[in-house]
Amino acid sequence: MPVLPPLPDVDDTLGMRAWVGAHLGHLLLEGPDDVRGGGHRGGQAAADAALAAFDVTAYARSRSTVLPERRRGASRLSPYVRHGLLSLPEVWDAVADGPPQDRRRYRDELLWQEFARHLYARLGPALAEPLRFHPPERLVEQEWDEDMACVSWVRAELENDGWLVNQTRMWWSSHWTVRHGRSWREGEDDFFRHLLDGSRAANRLGWQWTIGSGTGKPYGFSRWQVEKRAPQLCRSCPLSHACPIQDWPDAPRGPAVERSLVSERTEVAVPGAGPDAPVVRGDPEAVWVTAESLGDRDPALAAHPDLPVVFVFDEPLLYSLRLSGKRLVFIAESLADLSGRRDVEVRLGQVPQELAGTPLATTFAPVPGFARHSSAMTLAGLYPWPWLAAPRNQRLSSYSAWRKGVDR
Repeated sequence: MPVLPPLPDVDDTLGMRAWVGAHLGHLLLEGPDDVRGGGHRGGQAAADAALAAFDVTAYARSRSTVLPERRRGASRLSPYVRHGLLSLPEVWDAVADGPPQDRRRYRDELLWQEFARHLYARLGPALAEPLRFHPPERLVEQEWDEDMACVSWVRAELENDGWLVNQTRMWWSSHWTVRHGRSWREGEDDFFRHLLDGSRAANRLGWQWTIGSGTGKPYGFSRWQVEKRAPQLCRSCPLSHACPIQDWPDAPRGPAVERSLVSERTEVAVPGAGPDAPVVRGDPEAVWVTAESLGDRDPALAAHPDLPVVFVFDEPLLYSLRLSGKRLVFIAESLADLSGRRDVEVRLGQVPQELAGTPLATTFAPVPGFARHSSAMTLAGLYPWPWLAAPRNQRLSSYSAWRKGVDR
């Protein structure tokens, strides 16, 4: 596959959508003619501006507010963290001067993200299996009513914006699984296709938490949460006087997993934690950046400021995933922003084949795809992943157990 044409300017919204449609449209959920962007602009400049504008004050009180949007306390930084435009350590440091209660609550959320990465680094694809408890054997079967204002509004925000506050993620996943008995894996795949911050680590852990496979206690969604967090949805709902979620769902505890992967510290096809220090085996000719690490402060990029940069859209993987176009627009914007400061080459194809024979410098990524691809490449330099809390064989049986062993 030849190198793709140069990216449009990062501020050329229509041009960027057209570029994605023309060159990646055959891989998209929507097809080439209906490419839209999400609610976040990609790129280092946008990430830095978002971090500078974030004020953690009142986060503990307002982080779960859904509506009105102006009162939301959520940071909206997660897409930039997901794609390595902001690292967890630098976001951690950015709130150091915030009010103690808000700082602690926000940093706890950052640690939850790190815990998800640790789980994925240890378990790999096995994170799709129940962690400690099976989903409940008996779930309430109930018709999905499209007239419900709360779920239809959440669906619209997911598809149009590609980002949800954590509260509405729990609403949707609980409604999908606990009340309706649908497959959590199918629901997680659906989220993954749309969310700009979609990651198998955080997304899968979130859905597992909702169905109770991590704790044994499924999360119940009812009208009470909507009236507390977004009361205008209930007031405008045509089913307000006949609410299908008026009461708590029947959510029994599922049976324990006989041989829990996290309890036994089993490792299955894992990418691991990566090196603690740079591993240099030669002189690289280019820096390979991945979707996990697109920022200027990527360790390999920072170590080789004069080398050209190469990124490969993984065609076989994208064909199987069928992501929403807004996800690839975000990545393309990030690459376009980077190309304003570096010589960036963008390719489409099978990653190892596209980069075969080129000595590369790259930053380790704690995802299975990196381990699979990098083993077939010539890595002249491998740089450590910027962990917030580097893996040290901590207990991963639960977040609280892991948290006790973390020096943060």
